[in-house]
Parts: sequence; structure tokens; C-alpha cells
Amino acid sequence: MQELKIMMLGSRNVGKTTLLTAMYEQFANNMSGIDLQLTPEEESSAILQERLIELKNLLNTFEARGGIKGTGGEPEDLRSFLFGLGRKGQPTALTLNFRDYPGGYLLAKATPDQKQFVKTLMTECVAVLVAIDAPALMEAKGRWHEKINRPQQIIDKFATAYQGLQSPRLVILAPVKCEKYLQSEQLSLELTSRIKEEYKRLFELFSSDSLKSKVAVVITPVQTVGSVIFSRVDEKDGEPHFIFRKTGHDAKYSPKDSEQPLRYLLRFVLKLHLTNNRNWEWLGFDLNFLRDAFGYGDEVFINAIRKLAKGCKSGNGFSVLQGHSLLDI
Repeated sequence: MQELKIMMLGSRNVGKTTLLTAMYEQFANNMSGIDLQLTPEEESSAILQERLIELKNLLNTFEARGGIKGTGGEPEDLRSFLFGLGRKGQPTALTLNFRDYPGGYLLAKATPDQKQFVKTLMTECVAVLVAIDAPALMEAKGRWHEKINRPQQIIDKFATAYQGLQSPRLVILAPVKCEKYLQSEQLSLELTSRIKEEYKRLFELFSSDSLKSKVAVVITPVQTVGSVIFSRVDEKDGEPHFIFRKTGHDAKYSPKDSEQPLRYLLRFVLKLHLTNNRNWEWLGFDLNFLRDAFGYGDEVFINAIRKLAKGCKSGNGFSVLQGHSLLDI
């Protein structure tokens, strides 16, 4: 079985597991009309189902504290969330391996081995999905952004891991818990502007002469619950607690755009296939296998890719910041 590795990057409690849970739960609903299915392996399904229950339980009260239990800090807490991707009713053609790790590995107290672990993951993975806690970024002029999102550590990790990069990568910045900031075009522009401002040094790194042709960068906001709006921050002993209110007493769990990171990921990988480069050894396999594995002829295969890509959103918070040629199909 061919495997594609994707890294979840972010500090503790920023929302990496929440993002994966929303993606897992909503993929089928958001991919109607496309002959693809995403099937979690047994252990991944069990873990994500537990997290899904936690997310839905947030809506049991009119006001809720956002967040679910994340990945712990022990070696046994290092997780791979495995999803089989294939045509509906057909055997799995490709395994997507989302590598999660304890967010504490980005903190100052992380051991050298833990820091090296993160670097190795970033080097091995074809894509890195950076979860950003949107309220921490946006509220009180970003007062809690450094504390929660750890942007400097994120930037430093990329600067180290992408030294001498020889092959293409996709970096997806995914603001989560961002329902409030997508209520209007003006708010979504403010969200994008804040990301560009707070991660300016990261974007300068990616646009350097050595990386600008190798790294595609996109922003894909994900409304991880959908039916809540950020309300306020309760601060206790210097620790912020973000409070969200339901949009109505009967509001149900309804995440939005949770499949967008996956759409961009598949668009990126299939673009590499269409470049006719037969030796993408850095991925661990020859991308030629995709056409045969999915059972498409050339014309139908390319049309399916284009249909998938049409679902990649742009505007209203979604944007390709760099690497259009790595995504243009």
C-alpha cells in the first residue's frame, strides 16, 4: 500500500486534533459527486470518534469553552491517523498518514530528542498542516497569540527543516475556531491580514530564492464546530479561557470547510503526477501509480482531478499565497 505522509504542526491545545476530527467527520458530506471515499483505519476511527463526541458535547450548553483533549506528552501518545483513500466501493488506493505529536514538543522544555523528532517529521512529510488558534490570533490585538500559537517556534522549525530543500512541499495554514471571523468579507480580510502580519518572517523564508519555486503556501480557514461564535475571554491566573456561544439554543455541530486542506493536498499531489516527472523518490513512490490505482483512463483521470480542484475555495479568507504553478491543474 502506497503511503503519503502529512504533518500536523502546532503547539499544545491549538486545535490539531480538532481539525483532524472535523475533516474525518465531514469529508463524505463535502465530496458528493466525486468518486472518492476516505476511510479511517480502525484505531484512528476509534480515537477520532471519541474526539467527535467531545466536540458535539461542547454544544450541550449555550456557552462553551472551546477545545477537546489533544495529544499527550508521552512517547506512546505519538500518533499516526491513517486514512485509506480510493474510489467508492473499490479497494483503498492510497494511505494518507497524518502524523500528530504532543504540542509540548514545541515548548522550551522539550528535550533534544523531541525537537529532533519534529524536525524529522517536517523533512519527511510532503505537506505540513499548521493549525492556528484564530481567537488567540485575533482577539485583544493578538495578546495571546505568542503564548498559544507559538509562531516563532513554527518559523524556526521550518527554517531548520527546509534547509537545502530539493523537492516540492505544500504548507497549509489552517485557522481553526474561526467562525466569528468569516461572518463578512471585511472580517475575513482582517483574518488574512493578521496571518500575513504575524507570520511575515515565515512567508519571507518561503519566498526566498532557494524555496520560492519549491514551496506552495495556502490559507484555508476551517470552522471546526460551525454553530458557535467566539464570545469572550475569561482570564484566570494569567491563563486565557476562550468562551464560545451557540448561534441558537438548538444549534447542532456543523463544521464548515473542513475538507478544504485535503482538497488542496490532493490537488498538489496530483499536479506533481501531471508534470510527468517519473522519479519523485522523495515521496516514497512513483506518482504514476495513482492513475492505475484509481482505475481511470487518462482523460477521465484528468477530468476527475479538475473536478476535485474546482472545490478548492478562494477569497473570503481562502488564498494561495505562493506556488500557484505547483497547484495549477
